[in-house]
Amino acid sequence: KPSQIPSYSRFFGEAAVELAENNPRILAVTAAMPDGTGLDQFRDRIGKRFFDVGIAEQHAVTFSAGMAKVGARPLVAIYSTFLQRAIDMVMMDVALQDLPVVFALDRAGIVGDDGPTHNGVFDLSFMSMIPNMIVSAPKDEVELRDLLYTAFLQDKAPFSIRYPRGSGVGLMRSLRFRELPVGSWELLEDGSDVAVLATGTMVYPALWARKLLAKDGINAAVVNCRYIKPLDEQMLSELLSRFETMVTVEENVLTGGFGSQVALFAAARPHTGTRIFHQGIPDRYIKQARRNVILERLGLSPAGIHSFVKTAIAERVNEHSVK
Repeated sequence: KPSQIPSYSRFFGEAAVELAENNPRILAVTAAMPDGTGLDQFRDRIGKRFFDVGIAEQHAVTFSAGMAKVGARPLVAIYSTFLQRAIDMVMMDVALQDLPVVFALDRAGIVGDDGPTHNGVFDLSFMSMIPNMIVSAPKDEVELRDLLYTAFLQDKAPFSIRYPRGSGVGLMRSLRFRELPVGSWELLEDGSDVAVLATGTMVYPALWARKLLAKDGINAAVVNCRYIKPLDEQMLSELLSRFETMVTVEENVLTGGFGSQVALFAAARPHTGTRIFHQGIPDRYIKQARRNVILERLGLSPAGIHSFVKTAIAERVNEHSVK
């Protein structure tokens, strides 16, 4: 039974139109995927500022860089897996020049039915490695709208927003956009035993896992880490000083992803004593199956996160007993 909740792509498309109608500098660019990204709404409403460059992601990025150079605010909507073709252009044509191009990475994370070629599980890693790039992931469709709004409020740096295929979580859309200061996280639930740092699509599963952990007598804090780069260094420092055990959860490969950024930050503070465990996509290509089936297999479900956190806490307890 198909979901009655609109897709993330649909929410994105509506927000893009709403913002562009109030800002004549905003242009929309895609590479032969207007319907899939939700930019068909932009095309139909503001056609003079919509550009479909065909199956040429590299050109889409360089074309957008050129327009940003002369004062426009391009919004580039491309599937995560297809932006991989244009990494060089993102690095050299956009980021090297600090151009404020906004990248909307649709189909980020596990896509499932479309097969291993379409899983967008590398973008947190490859976008985070690029200097000057702001990297973000919304927990729901309202936060997607607000991150898009925030991206256009600043004009100092390129801004990446990644979101999944499929329907939103079912929140009522707020009428007004809200700025989400760059690098700010959100403490959704406080706790005393373990801190779960979740990003994007893993935030709500982490909240559900918290309820399961509570039944086991474990009091978990859950943080919405909507910015992967820059990190919320103030909140992260506070969490490292408070918790002996921390778990990061992401729908991205572990190598170079969100957990890696957290680990690098923590490694420069060796006296915290916090043991950090990382949950995400393993170092292998993921075979075709339904998205929810794959996430279950990878442990990226409420039950899987619950189990992973319990194991992490048990390991920490064993360390103490050995000492």
